[in-house]
Amino acid sequence: ETETVPAPQNSDEKLYCEADAPTAVEKEKLARESSETDLEIEDTEKFFTTGQRELYLEACKLMGVVPVSYFIRNMEESYMNLNHHGLGPKGTKAIAIALVSNTTVTTLELADNCIMVEGVLSLVEMLQENYYLQEMNISDNDLGLEGARIISEFLQRNSSSLSELQLSGNDFEEESAELLSQALSTDYRIKTLDLSHNEFSDKGGEHLGKMLAFNVGLRSLDLSWNHFHARGAVALCNGLRANVTLKKLNLSMNGLENEGATALGEVLRLNNSLAYLDVSSNNISNEGASKISKGLEFNESLKVLKLFLNPMSMEGAVLLILSIKRNPKSRMEDLDISNVLVSEQFVKTLDGVCAVHPQLDVVYKAVQGLSAKKTLFLWMNPLKLIQSYADQHKITVMDFFKSLNPTGMMTMPVGEFRKAMIQQNQVPVNRYQVRELIKKLDEKTGMVNFRSAQRPIPL
Repeated sequence: ETETVPAPQNSDEKLYCEADAPTAVEKEKLARESSETDLEIEDTEKFFTTGQRELYLEACKLMGVVPVSYFIRNMEESYMNLNHHGLGPKGTKAIAIALVSNTTVTTLELADNCIMVEGVLSLVEMLQENYYLQEMNISDNDLGLEGARIISEFLQRNSSSLSELQLSGNDFEEESAELLSQALSTDYRIKTLDLSHNEFSDKGGEHLGKMLAFNVGLRSLDLSWNHFHARGAVALCNGLRANVTLKKLNLSMNGLENEGATALGEVLRLNNSLAYLDVSSNNISNEGASKISKGLEFNESLKVLKLFLNPMSMEGAVLLILSIKRNPKSRMEDLDISNVLVSEQFVKTLDGVCAVHPQLDVVYKAVQGLSAKKTLFLWMNPLKLIQSYADQHKITVMDFFKSLNPTGMMTMPVGEFRKAMIQQNQVPVNRYQVRELIKKLDEKTGMVNFRSAQRPIPL
């Protein structure tokens, strides 16, 4: 080919409105139809000398698509959000061509773009050349079985720096689960995987369970909003028994029921790596809560357990908190049973549990018969109380918070902060107030940031 690189344009309008490619380029595009996923522009000298902006514009001409102005403006940023841009497979290929040599984008969001199989092929070819991209979201893109096969083959090649992959809502069924499980049994680069909102059922659970028994790379796995029932839950738990690396597992919005809860209870008794478990909305009753509580008596790693929207009553809630009390090595920090209505007697029992484990917070629906006046006292603004104490002692709020942290740093893990606040005696606060305080200081990272206390205190 002898076509030269187009001269830079002076008008942004000309750059962003190239919907109709020139005749010569149209001919070239037709010649390329047989190699839809070839990401190289044929003149290699031009490929390496063209700036990334011009390279992307050239790729858009070849594909016959309108350039995305947001992409052009943010090519030098680490976070690229192209969700819901209607790229289609050709627009995705143009993006992939531009990213082959990009060294700044580390997170790429491409959810809901109808990229389809052709788009996935372009992306995996790009990932074999780009060693800077670490996180990619291609959820809600109708990938289906063929898309799962392409991704699985890519993972088995183990040839990129990708560590986080979101594949939610891609119509993956049992065969897709088998393909992905085979790949992940040997791929240890992927640390965070989202397979939520797919069509996996019990057979898929068996494949994924076998994968978990072998995988030593995954740290976080989201399988919420699938169709796992008791058999699939048991298979997943069998894999978890052998797994020593998974820290976070989301199984919410499935159908595990009490049989699945029994298997989970056994896993919690044996597994000492899992720190976060979400089994919300799984039709687990008091019977299932009892089985889970037996596991909590021995578990030394779990910090967060979410059980809301399950048909359990206060009876099941009592079993759970007492099992934590009986375990001196429990690290539980957050128990979510927020649909359960409790009594004042339950709250007294919980006070006894928190005396042993001051880092624990239990979220329930409400206390039966609690007066409005008492409720108002429980929720008094804790920052105002701390501000009043600081003013009296001629110190700053920041000084107060830093005094709680043995390291003297401006950040602190949530559990350690909760424990320190409950145990300090300068400013009397209750669990409810500490919870509100953490909401203001925690930026969804699991760490409280004392700098957030510098924001104006609401009246």
